[in-house]
Amino acid sequence: MAQGKPTMTREHLLAAEIYGYSFANYQNHLGIGNVRYEQYMPECAAVLERATRESWPLAKVAEELETDEPNARDLLDAYERATAVIDPQNPAEGFRNAVRFAVHDAVAEGLAADAAIEKLVTQICYRTADLAYVLEQRGESLSRYSRHLRREQGVEYYEGYFDERDA
Repeated sequence: MAQGKPTMTREHLLAAEIYGYSFANYQNHLGIGNVRYEQYMPECAAVLERATRESWPLAKVAEELETDEPNARDLLDAYERATAVIDPQNPAEGFRNAVRFAVHDAVAEGLAADAAIEKLVTQICYRTADLAYVLEQRGESLSRYSRHLRREQGVEYYEGYFDERDA
């Protein structure tokens, strides 16, 4: 991690996910007095977290965020996706969720043309950079999560297979 850069909190990571910023880009906006990144977006993430935890009605979420209900619904959906990336059992699972979301979005937008495929490749590269950021912040190597990254749906694994080992 670059020296002198503030460490991102969980709220910063959630905000980056909710608003579609790469982690490194978001971090570059911290520590320079940028109120949007340092205060507004993390506070929004905190409101969304509380609203979800307490099952607020959509009207209350919209009121607290000073927005309309359709935008509040979009933010709640973005928060739900963000937690799937930020809060899983390990960074590899968060990465898998992030890539899965990128693929679903690409398919929904129509993944037929070369330009759409290139856009998806770019999104996967952004997600890879975010994984690298998280691992660097944690002081861990990618190889530690190799087994999690290679996990295949429908394959049975013996107990302990996914126990994290330093490689």
